[in-house]
Amino acid sequence: MFHKFNGGCNTTNEELFKTLSDAVVSCKKDAVVAAVEKAKGKAPAVELIDNGLAAGMNEVGVLFERGKLFLPHVMMAADAMTAGVDMLQDELASGEGAGKKLGVIVNGTVEGDVHDIGKAIVSTMLQAAGFEVHDIGRDVPLQNFIDKCKEVNADMVGLSALMTTTLQGQKEVIELLKENGMRDNIKVMVGGAPATDAWAKKIGADCYAENASEAVTKAKELLL
Repeated sequence: MFHKFNGGCNTTNEELFKTLSDAVVSCKKDAVVAAVEKAKGKAPAVELIDNGLAAGMNEVGVLFERGKLFLPHVMMAADAMTAGVDMLQDELASGEGAGKKLGVIVNGTVEGDVHDIGKAIVSTMLQAAGFEVHDIGRDVPLQNFIDKCKEVNADMVGLSALMTTTLQGQKEVIELLKENGMRDNIKVMVGGAPATDAWAKKIGADCYAENASEAVTKAKELLL
């Protein structure tokens, strides 16, 4: 989805997306709110999120990794992006596929891992695609994934881990699903920098997603 419209959109849309992206990178909620207000109705909400807000959040992640931005900036940017997405919810709800519940997904970053950017973008894109998403945050105790899946009758759980030391938590959640007799009814998607397709297969996950775009594709393949 991230590359779907590249090159295919006119200059006006490219400028629109860049304005949204730059607003997120500025880490200022008022800038994002103003940019979304101007952009609403000029392109589909999914495109505004995908090519604008999410693209900006990806850039924030890169700047953070390079030491150009720090955690407080990242948190402000994430908060600003969320505010922007919230403003587009009505359009998303009335857009293509509206009224069809594609599936219920619980998404979170496993215990011991405080990284949130990638997981937040995945949650946003899944929601924009029409899934009911329950983002339970970062550094989530493993049992909380099980409890939330029971509470919302989840069809899938997304497990993010950005450190090699926390990858094991993904495997442990799968074991907990088995112990609770839930594994057959819940698909498991894993992601994060150290995760791989081979790792997903090794721990018995249903799929590995490298980015938010792939997460949407894989979720649709498994749940539709």
